[in-house]
Amino acid sequence: MSGRELLAASDIDFDPETATIEDESVLDLLEPSVREWWVDEFGEYVPGNGGFFTPPQREAVPLIHERKNALICAPTGSGKTLASFTAIINELFRRDRERAGGLENSVYCLYVSPLKSLANDIHRNLEVPLEGISERMADRGVDTEIRHAIRHGDTDSAERQKMLKETPHILNTTPETLAILLNSPKFKKKLETVEYVVVDEIHSLAENKRGTHLSVSLERLETLAESSPTRIGCSATVEPLSTMAEFLVGEENGETREYEIVDTRFVRDFDIRLECPTDDLIDTPREVVQARFYDRLHELVDSHTNTLVFTNTRSGAERVLQNLRERFPDSFDESNSGCHHGSLSKDRRHEIERQLKAGELDVVTTSTSLELGIDMPHIDLVVQVGSPKSVASLLQRIGRAGHRLGQTVQGRVIALDRDELVECAVMLKKAEEGFVDRVFVPENAYDVASQHVYGMAINGVKREADVKATLRRAYPYRNFSDVEWERLMAYLTADYAGLEEKNVYAKIWRDTNDAPDGEHHYEEFDVGEPLIGKRGRLARVIYMTNIGTIPDSFTCDVYVRGSKEWVGNLDESYLDTLEKGDVFVLGGSNFEFSYRRGSKVYVDPTSARPTVPSWFSERLPLSYDLGREILTFQDELLSRLASGGRPGVRTWLREFPMDENSVRAVARTFDEQVRYGGPEAVSTDSRLAVEEVLDREEYRRNFYVHSNYGRKFNDGLSRLVAARCARRSNANVKVAVADNGFSISMPLNRKVDVADAIRSLDPETVREELRRALTGTDLLKRYFRINATRSLMILKRYKGYEKTAAQQQVSSEMLLSFARDLDSFAVIEETYREIVEDKLNVAGIAEVLRGVQTGDVSVTHRELYSPSPRAFGLATLMASDVVLAEDESAVLREFHARVLDELGEDDEIERLRSDVTGTDD
Repeated sequence: MSGRELLAASDIDFDPETATIEDESVLDLLEPSVREWWVDEFGEYVPGNGGFFTPPQREAVPLIHERKNALICAPTGSGKTLASFTAIINELFRRDRERAGGLENSVYCLYVSPLKSLANDIHRNLEVPLEGISERMADRGVDTEIRHAIRHGDTDSAERQKMLKETPHILNTTPETLAILLNSPKFKKKLETVEYVVVDEIHSLAENKRGTHLSVSLERLETLAESSPTRIGCSATVEPLSTMAEFLVGEENGETREYEIVDTRFVRDFDIRLECPTDDLIDTPREVVQARFYDRLHELVDSHTNTLVFTNTRSGAERVLQNLRERFPDSFDESNSGCHHGSLSKDRRHEIERQLKAGELDVVTTSTSLELGIDMPHIDLVVQVGSPKSVASLLQRIGRAGHRLGQTVQGRVIALDRDELVECAVMLKKAEEGFVDRVFVPENAYDVASQHVYGMAINGVKREADVKATLRRAYPYRNFSDVEWERLMAYLTADYAGLEEKNVYAKIWRDTNDAPDGEHHYEEFDVGEPLIGKRGRLARVIYMTNIGTIPDSFTCDVYVRGSKEWVGNLDESYLDTLEKGDVFVLGGSNFEFSYRRGSKVYVDPTSARPTVPSWFSERLPLSYDLGREILTFQDELLSRLASGGRPGVRTWLREFPMDENSVRAVARTFDEQVRYGGPEAVSTDSRLAVEEVLDREEYRRNFYVHSNYGRKFNDGLSRLVAARCARRSNANVKVAVADNGFSISMPLNRKVDVADAIRSLDPETVREELRRALTGTDLLKRYFRINATRSLMILKRYKGYEKTAAQQQVSSEMLLSFARDLDSFAVIEETYREIVEDKLNVAGIAEVLRGVQTGDVSVTHRELYSPSPRAFGLATLMASDVVLAEDESAVLREFHARVLDELGEDDEIERLRSDVTGTDD
């Protein structure tokens, strides 16, 4: 039967004579048994779809059927993963039916996922179509078997051995395991028949080195496979699509392979709204804000079936759940609520996932661990507490609700901080308009290249040109120059005097092929051909037990300097942010960071205010693109404030998806900001505002730079500005960084023009200046260890012995001073590249500074009596997650009172009265 005949003969309620079935041609591509299963499983005619396939399925299935590379970009719950598998399953069943002996005992389709849980979920979901279609084939008298299995780090040796004897036709795996399989002497032969590769959640891989690693693995698979595998990428809402597609398909002979893009990112209806418990987040008592927040959260959970609550930290997820249970004991307990994050045990996470899938939990709180992965069909509401920091992250999280096409995606964002209120207002508006933040792909990473070149050499002697070509076919290495290649070769061959004395040995040999009578002649290669081969008898074992890109981490013991008093632990990632003199809170007390040795940190007790908040290392940074949109928003708001006053701003803001409390809070903040500091105290897309405040009590001169480009940008720019200010003032300069700007602090008797320091920065030299500013920092030490371990310069595992991350750090610090003196040493170069490009956004800094040079961006300076309203967050560095924050509300109220005092009490009373009555509208 054709697709229309099959539908007409079924029990489906539609009129085949009048209905327009856009996907009839898609059904007709499928094998009869596959077609029947599909109609039985998804046979509800959805008029909005114009048929029985979702938009991504309708577009993708024919492309994959025609063996075209495709990137499928669609929101969560729109069926994109099944769209990837449908044509593949159809082809495998057809071939199994037609071939006398059935399919070979080999892999035909690889499914690569960033998460083990996602691979597990897809594995379970594949069972439904494979079993259903097999049953229908059996009814026709055709015996078929399409095997599928999952293999990742948790797969035991017995199961791995079983796969060699009875190989899955569809293999679900992770990027790390794929790299190991490519070097497995026996199993790699099973990959020669691979015809399809599905990369799920590709956007979450492309932006980090796991994706870089996978991209080279795909090119190695390309070389290994009998035919070029069709590549299918699945992505949530992402930008730019062309970059993601090019990352997926790689290059051939210097040209990007052909691909198609299935762009159905906006096929779901969104009901998203920003809420705030009050229109005054400063003078409303904190306990009142919290009570209103939890009352509202309880109301939202109570009015929905299953609710997922995202917070910005793991401890925040735990605290929200704890408070819900304590405040509403009759509504929430362990039987109907739970918490899910990466620090919990695997068994506990799996149980929460199982309960979510079954719809057994009324509410689950989480941080980032449930952004990707498992299908949660019963969730009908997502609540985001605080800013998720990017439109892409917002859509990914909110998209967990209504996990089916046709269901409205319902999400509520609750802001508990004035700076995040502005962020979220812009974020939700841009999400409605279809804006998405860009993904930035790391390029030319030496550490990942080291692993793969070593892996290729272990598999056998290779032409150097072939190895180089394989690497360059991967999108992140498309511009890998000959100079960079020689630098990589110098490291891998240990071509540095004294390197092997440090127990860093050559990984490969590099030589030309000898003549037939020579000692090293390989018949399959021409005489004189440059060749590469492995060094060392344990090369394969070293490779298999040490590869991967996810760094090990550890906690550092913190001691009071000059004594043996232990005061607690710090996660080492938190130390990335600390410079000598920085103040942080640990165990309820304030400490000033002095120095670190290996896994020990030494501090001094202090009464000074903290400069680095406790959540700093855990929170996602604001995306650079969203930061620019916020600056554009602020420029428009200033124009409306100038023409229509606060009422005009409120009227405009009511066009945004936000409640009245949020509207009034944002309007009041900017009205006070402009009346206190003038329009030039607000940064826009054409202005960078600097304000200077003298703190005579602390004897400090504080500068607040309103650079709303995100924490990565501000971390980088603040290091450049601080270095310049330290030189000009000949004083120790303290820096504190946030998403909406940074502060520079120095003794009161020193004075520096910070605005001029910014203007004097040369965009063409900031990369080198950042490199100099990183010298001696703990950030450099940590990333050198990570890259030395990734580059197999330091071995995590060797001859049964395993080095902890803390032991790796000790080894790396001994190597760092030696390696720093080597000429263009690959591991050092990669360490600087990763920090400067990936962690400090040097490209964004250079872009803004070019605007300063050309005059498109002005840098203004204002001296103020007290921090301006938009600098309150920078001045206090109060944790923006009020659920977790220490109570610094008294400091905020003091700042606000100073501002109101400067503005004039009578004037402010009148404005507050009009806010209450609405008479100025």
